Amino acid sequence: MAKTRKSLIKIKPKRYKDGEIVKVSFMVMHPMDTGMGKDKKTKKIIPAKYINSVKFEYNGKVITTMTVWEAISVNPVFTTYVKINGKGKLKVIYTDNTGEVHEKSKKIKPKG
Repeated sequence: MAKTRKSLIKIKPKRYKDGEIVKVSFMVMHPMDTGMGKDKKTKKIIPAKYINSVKFEYNGKVITTMTVWEAISVNPVFTTYVKINGKGKLKVIYTDNTGEVHEKSKKIKPKG
């Protein structure tokens, strides 16, 4: 079973209206191991484990997809912009090179 990773979706501005474009940032705690590092204690090579695909969806519609490589830093942040079209759900789905799939969602509630 896949390890549950801490992740967070941030929307700026915090208060937004229907029709506005907002900045959506997705942060995830992930090691992003390249497969080239060694464990300090055992001196064994740490196997590669990195996010390779990120998809943003709004109310079931794909907003953007990103292809990612292992060169991105530990605990990466992925950002895109979304036009708010009413209440709904924003979902971010990512996979890593080992086949693990994780998702995080946030309710969208425009004010005014």
